[in-house]
Amino acid sequence: MTVERDEETSAEKAELATRIARDLKLAAGLRRNAAADPVRASERDALRAWQAGRLARTYPDLLAHPRFGAAAGFFLSDLYGPKDFSARDHEIERILPMLAKALPVSGLGTLSLAIELDALSEDLDARMVDELRRRGTIATLDDAAYAAAFQTVGRRPARRRQIDLIIETGEALEALARKPLIAGAIKLMRGPAHAVGLGELHDFLERGFTTFRQMGRASEFLARIEMKECELLDAWLRGEIPAYQ
Repeated sequence: MTVERDEETSAEKAELATRIARDLKLAAGLRRNAAADPVRASERDALRAWQAGRLARTYPDLLAHPRFGAAAGFFLSDLYGPKDFSARDHEIERILPMLAKALPVSGLGTLSLAIELDALSEDLDARMVDELRRRGTIATLDDAAYAAAFQTVGRRPARRRQIDLIIETGEALEALARKPLIAGAIKLMRGPAHAVGLGELHDFLERGFTTFRQMGRASEFLARIEMKECELLDAWLRGEIPAYQ
């Protein structure tokens, strides 16, 4: 039975590592395309800044909540916000074979979800930049321009997958946060990780773990985000300006 389980674990890790490598490559390629043109790079930054502002307008109560505030901040900065993950992703790519061996399946799975979310968000943002540029509205981006471009870009299944990934990543972080051995390992690895150039990766994992451990059960928090983001998605796909709160 132990041998069979070990084989199953190895197969799961190999599949997760393959998915991570695929999504890292996709995200890196999209970032290179944006960075190659200074104008496009600034347009991408403008879109992401607007989206970060929208998130803050949508969830001011969660950000100010004594229990949910830290987790909401982590979502806005590390999962669904304007932050550039190039350094973190380069670190993961560099040591992926080692990560696949060292991390438990749950840890590797959490990382896989976050990387897939990053790659999908990069792809959808690139399409939005193209449409906003075509319309000539990216320099004056507002609610109406965003809704019109969103409706034209469409891609409901991909947008729904983006929301699902946010929720699944949160659920995975909550599950990890309930494992006391993970807390000790993350804390012990802080110094060594920074010393060998893996600081971005370590800090991402530590922030996620710590915020969800402090919050406790995440079901209420995640349900609120899922319900609101699905409501906004439907409105934008109709070309409407939604009520953000």
